[in-house]
Amino acid sequence: MSETTWKEVLAGAMDPALASEIDAFETEISLRRQGRMEEKLFAEIRLRRGAYGQRYDNGKRFDGVRTQELPFPSGDATKGPSTLWDAPGMQRIKIPFGGMFPDQMDVLADLAEEYSDAILHVTTRQDIQLHYVHIDDTPDLMRRLAACGITTREACGNTVRNVTACPYAGVCATEPFDVTPYARSLATFLLGHPDTQDFGRKFKIAFSGCREEACGLVLMHDIGALAVTRTTDGKQERGFEFYVGGGLGAVPHQAKVLLDWVPEEELLPLSQAVCRVFARLGEKRNRARARLKFVIQKLGIDEFRTLVLEERKILPHDARWTSYLADVAAAEERPRKDPALLTLGSKRPDGFDVWKRTNIRPQRQSGYVVATVALPLGDLSSSQMRALAQVARKYVGDNVRTTVEQNIVLRWVPEADLPALYTDLQAIGLADPGAGTIVDVTACPGTDTCKLGVSSSRGLAAELRTDLAARNVVADESIGGLHIKVSGCFNACGQHHIADLGFWGVQRKVNGRTVPHFQVVLGGRFEDNAGKNGLAIGAVPSRNIPAVVHKLTSEYAATREKGETFQAFIQRTGKARLRALLEDLIAVPDDPAYYSDWGDPRTYSIGDLGVGECAGEVVPLAHFGLAAAERLVFEGQLLLDQGDADKAADKAYHAMLQAAEALTREVFYDVGTAPDDVVREFRARLCDTGLFADPFAGDRFSPYLFRVHGTSFSGLTPESAHRRIEEATLFIEAAHACHARMTAAPAAA
Repeated sequence: MSETTWKEVLAGAMDPALASEIDAFETEISLRRQGRMEEKLFAEIRLRRGAYGQRYDNGKRFDGVRTQELPFPSGDATKGPSTLWDAPGMQRIKIPFGGMFPDQMDVLADLAEEYSDAILHVTTRQDIQLHYVHIDDTPDLMRRLAACGITTREACGNTVRNVTACPYAGVCATEPFDVTPYARSLATFLLGHPDTQDFGRKFKIAFSGCREEACGLVLMHDIGALAVTRTTDGKQERGFEFYVGGGLGAVPHQAKVLLDWVPEEELLPLSQAVCRVFARLGEKRNRARARLKFVIQKLGIDEFRTLVLEERKILPHDARWTSYLADVAAAEERPRKDPALLTLGSKRPDGFDVWKRTNIRPQRQSGYVVATVALPLGDLSSSQMRALAQVARKYVGDNVRTTVEQNIVLRWVPEADLPALYTDLQAIGLADPGAGTIVDVTACPGTDTCKLGVSSSRGLAAELRTDLAARNVVADESIGGLHIKVSGCFNACGQHHIADLGFWGVQRKVNGRTVPHFQVVLGGRFEDNAGKNGLAIGAVPSRNIPAVVHKLTSEYAATREKGETFQAFIQRTGKARLRALLEDLIAVPDDPAYYSDWGDPRTYSIGDLGVGECAGEVVPLAHFGLAAAERLVFEGQLLLDQGDADKAADKAYHAMLQAAEALTREVFYDVGTAPDDVVREFRARLCDTGLFADPFAGDRFSPYLFRVHGTSFSGLTPESAHRRIEEATLFIEAAHACHARMTAAPAAA
């Protein structure tokens, strides 16, 4: 008997559908290597698997402590690898609502160590990212994640991205109810859903339990769900205030209220209806205007609301819309340990009181608190993640979440265990104070790894954190609670629009040399679920940004009126005066340091700045179906080579079925996926109408599908299977030709 392989062991732990998808992706990598798949199409396919290309203009990654040299498998280390196959990239891993288990944390740590640079990065969407991952390693990485219940599917690309939610949901004293099970269910429902596969750009969703807090940031999302309740006939009902059309990017939009009351049973179908309207009406060619916010801007919220409600009426019923509701109560978290009275006594660990003041938040459950593990730049090492998993097992069990501020929180910590928890976190280098304060700077990857990065957002964030900590500004009540967010370019991945002090990277030519700068953004508000977007008041050399922060915060501390917020101070003082305050910092002095960026001593340049991979190019939906058909027929060839004629023929049949479905969906979007439905609608809408027929040769290839549909593939000879594969190949080519005719531009008159 042959020994069981590790892949077979993992396959037994994976969802079969997910395992099949990963197998398909591995085949698609092989096809692209052979030149049998167009690069533009493969790029979108890998993005939908969370696999990004990344920037290589310096071969270094700044981690806030050191500049780490990174080896290249091939290519010039000063310029970076020359092709996708030479260059390790970035793997994004979806963590819906930020929820992780210790066992999953162990797997993530192992993967970072084995496939990456042993650093895990928490993103502003509660994801985990690994950098320097080779494309050939991604299928095995995905299998190991899938075996522990984690997917990378649709972490990038023109899809529904990770569904985020307040990390305090379920333990917050001011929420009407826990949004966690709703966020989980919507994420599961929309993952791979047919109605979310034809977007022109990415689509983001967030849940929040509180209107005033910032934890969910619902106003900056395509869909934002805010928990609300009402009482009807003496019975309290759960529902959501439902927002649409928010987004940051170069031009931020605040979401608008679609409906002020959506009962819990309507959450999933209404979200599906919004997705369908966006897929139908969203821009597909001009990527700069391909988000939902521009659809609503064009139509107006009233007309958009009408279209969504009409779409909701015609949706085919789906049992999943409400099946999860019966389990909402059972989904509530349970503490790992019983609470006990806190008896600190007079002796406390050094630094404990400062850490407790900034990193601990009381829960509504008596005796328990939430402890925030502050991660500088959102990073922790593999060994730290593994050790943190052990800490979680000891104190909180499975109650761990990532946050949009790039930290990790431990929920249900017994208050009496805080000194011991602090000591354990100290031992692994994760006991930094200042979580959620001005020193807890949020930053996107910037020039470290992003192809769109203009200035070093991570380098600046690390410098600001060091500078502010040295000034001990957290202890200053007036400025300690301010938020700083940094983006490497205008695309706002660092969420600079909603910070008290926001910065986004630009560059300027000074005396013929390129100098890194940041635009200074003021007036944003993180609270009230990203309640206000700030505006830029001018560009300042990167080297002077710490001085900008010092000047503005000092002015606020010195001149603020009693109880005045930073936003009110900005409005009262006026941006003209504030810009004048910074005037001496705008000029570039004759100092060589100004011609290099934070964390990189070399002379500044924009390196291999290029096309970003946030979502990839828009690819028609039919192209995905036809690519899948080509993959299936290729897999049939492999099976035939292995001597399995029956399975080879079955693959060929399903390849034709896949191609037929892809074409039919172009003319009848709601075609079913059952084979009989596909064949019936394909015959009626493509063959009987003459669309599938070649203008010169007629319809030679549809009979290949009709002949084998409904037959069994048993006892076939290799010759018969070979013929089926050839027929399938011809059918798919005919489908490609048909789609080209259907989408060809009309001839000029």
